[in-house]
Amino acid sequence: MTKAKHLRTRMAERGLVHIMAAHSPLSAILAEDAGFDGLWASGFELSALYGLPDMSLISMTQHLDMLRAIAGRSSLPIVADIDTGYGNAINVIHAIGEYERAGASAVVIEDKTFPKVTSLVAGGRQELLRIEEFQGKIEAAVATRQDSDFLVIARTEALIADLGETEALTRAAAYAEAGADMILIHSKKKDPSEIESFSRAWRETVPLVVVPNAYPELDAERVKALGNIRMMIYGNYGIRAAVTAMQDVFKRIIANGGVQNVYKDIVTVEEIFRLQDMATTKANEHRYLR
Repeated sequence: MTKAKHLRTRMAERGLVHIMAAHSPLSAILAEDAGFDGLWASGFELSALYGLPDMSLISMTQHLDMLRAIAGRSSLPIVADIDTGYGNAINVIHAIGEYERAGASAVVIEDKTFPKVTSLVAGGRQELLRIEEFQGKIEAAVATRQDSDFLVIARTEALIADLGETEALTRAAAYAEAGADMILIHSKKKDPSEIESFSRAWRETVPLVVVPNAYPELDAERVKALGNIRMMIYGNYGIRAAVTAMQDVFKRIIANGGVQNVYKDIVTVEEIFRLQDMATTKANEHRYLR
């Protein structure tokens, strides 16, 4: 069974899958250890890893290189965040082939203009494509994929751009008509009211995806009650958790003039060896190095 088929099967069996953002092979290993159903190859997290804003500054090559590295160290299906598809429908055709070969099981394409600005930044430029142009991108992605289980997820930013629920529903329906397997609906409100209202108003059979970053009270219980959301993506929690931990430890080392007060609060070197699968390497050394 391919990873894409596995992702579809798990959604069918469980009704809702939980996808954790990863910005490195190590974060992917930790997400798999924790029990997540899949990984989100996040553009935001990779941009942050490079110390850059999420504004289409990271290239497709950089993203693909990291996705391949993640795929090589995790058995989980990967949902790739490809922003606007790196250009028009022709760029999308190229991107789908590259991402499918690199090990992605799904892509999310958003209906913003290129280059995009991250959705949740205050005062950010949020410009959307014409509906017909974005339909062409979705149609191109669906026509290009080699594995019919590979998911093409259309993300509408109508709520992010303050265009209202009616516009969001119109765009989402048009993208479903173009062949999208799922619709990702996003909001910048600090509560899930827009998401819940959209979900209740959604009448199409195409299931929904949500990213509860700004509205953390939208938990699995509330999502399941809505009935048409099949995927929750935790879009920036990996990098935020990493920054939280590093800021704390680094500041304490400087304040204490050494590591004497922090070494007990961080994982052991042996735990890092476990995550690196050092035992397998040692076994291979014993078997093959003569």
